[in-house]
Amino acid sequence: MLRSLYSKLAISLFVILCLFGLLFTQLIPYVGEQYQQEVTQRLNETLADHVIAELKFFDDSKINKSALKQTFHMMMVINPNIEVYLLDPQGKILDYVAPYAKVKRKFIDTKPLQRFINKEASFPLTGEDPRDLTGHKVFSVAAIKNNDQLEGYLYIILGGEEYAGVAGMLKDSYILRLMSWGAISAIVIAFLAGLMIFSFMTRRLRKLTAQMNESVDKNIFEPIEIRDHKKGDEVDQLSRKFNALIEKINQQLEELRNVDKVRRDLIANVSHDLRTPITTLQGYLETLLLKDKSLSDTEKEKYLEISINHSKDLSQLVSELFELAKLDSCESIIYAEPFSLAELIQDVIQKFTLAAEEKGISLKYHYKNRPGLVYGDIGMMQRALENLIQNALRHTERGGTIMIMVKTTNEKVIVNVSDNGCGIPKAELSQIFNRFYRVDKSRTHANSSGLGLAITKRILELHGSDINVSSEVNRGTTFSFQIPAYRNQKTALPV
Repeated sequence: MLRSLYSKLAISLFVILCLFGLLFTQLIPYVGEQYQQEVTQRLNETLADHVIAELKFFDDSKINKSALKQTFHMMMVINPNIEVYLLDPQGKILDYVAPYAKVKRKFIDTKPLQRFINKEASFPLTGEDPRDLTGHKVFSVAAIKNNDQLEGYLYIILGGEEYAGVAGMLKDSYILRLMSWGAISAIVIAFLAGLMIFSFMTRRLRKLTAQMNESVDKNIFEPIEIRDHKKGDEVDQLSRKFNALIEKINQQLEELRNVDKVRRDLIANVSHDLRTPITTLQGYLETLLLKDKSLSDTEKEKYLEISINHSKDLSQLVSELFELAKLDSCESIIYAEPFSLAELIQDVIQKFTLAAEEKGISLKYHYKNRPGLVYGDIGMMQRALENLIQNALRHTERGGTIMIMVKTTNEKVIVNVSDNGCGIPKAELSQIFNRFYRVDKSRTHANSSGLGLAITKRILELHGSDINVSSEVNRGTTFSFQIPAYRNQKTALPV
């Protein structure tokens, strides 16, 4: 409990308020005393001046003791809280009205007196207390002069011993006790108000923390509600970041589920495509082994031919799997170089011309302006083109046409491979680049492993290009991609 943010804030507030209350209780008596001394000194600032204006304390440089005694006595009767002292110019106490044993100083420091007379200090200004070797009290002072010659000072202490005793009693007065209780009450009220404010301000943070803990404990990732503010405070910003993180986690979890599903489907497809030729191959070889003497030479030749064809299919599937795994491990094109795309397309067309003629399909190549050099891996691009043409040959009926069109721009070369074959249903266009996916669910196409388009897509990704497809059922299909043009320097390919 004490480790929560709310508890830490509450304890911090309590400590601060206690320190503040302690300081307040200590400061009130001091401030009150200073204020009282300032008021007393301001009210009696000219008291000493008025006294020396009425009486003559020195007569021919001698102290007029009768006048001094009478004046001191009258002032003490009028205000018993004051003490009057007569000082010489050096601050020596010449005379006073008080019991002799109570006066403990013989000299008074004249620096505060000079500051008082010259009005160089702010009130309250204290001077040395003749009755206390360590004490200081507020005072009123006036210089006694004769023909502009300083003869001494009239030094009046405005708070005598009785005044100090009364001030000490006031410290235990009802008013001070009331103020102390008021301060304690204010602290308690401030503490409770602070707890309520902290509770209100941290409730969204507690809710966010609870939901994060629940998400971690139960693996349930749901966004938290946020106040409808454009910016909000730090808690709102943290909530938005938390929701963004939750969204990203859910997206990644969904991607992991999809990847896992693809992996399971891939294993199932690989198992199926490997098992079919292996089973067939095994069956015919076992037939040859068991019925070798009863089979004619023609039948033996037929069985061997079938076995060889399935062996080739198996070899092609393994090669394509190995090639796809190799492409997946690539981070960049290793053998990138400039090459002539026109010559590469001509070579690929020549390779498939005989197969197209046997199926009665016309294989054509068209370009408006002859493409120049492009930059990439010539072996990979040849394989991509071959896969697209093989795919078109499988899905184009006799009498159909396969057209390769090339358009050149300043930055890139665009290649379209089109056919007028059976086409692809719109619902399946997004899946044809998945591994082992076949539009023909019966898998009756010969020499088709379902990896050709996946290999082509990966090759073009390594060249920084996307492959796009458009198709209409019974109208044909068009695959298009682009490759960077070569401009007398190596074109940067994405990693």
